[in-house]
Amino acid sequence: MQQNPRVSTFEQKLESQIEVLKEAGAEEVFQEKFTGTTVERPQFNLVLKKLENGDTLIVTKLDRLARNTREVLEIVQ
Repeated sequence: MQQNPRVSTFEQKLESQIEVLKEAGAEEVFQEKFTGTTVERPQFNLVLKKLENGDTLIVTKLDRLARNTREVLEIVQ
């Protein structure tokens, strides 16, 4: 299982999200901090490349995956 905690601001803490992911069975955690205006997401792109058929991507909340529905749909495709 792979996950990508995303936090919107530098004030937010990754630790609580990482703990939730581990409790959900996460085997590997990828993390990066950036603002909602950031386009480049190198760790997230790495996760997408590493995902294989049968893997599960765990996120703490949908807004940690993408900023809007359109972006979620693009990721899923």
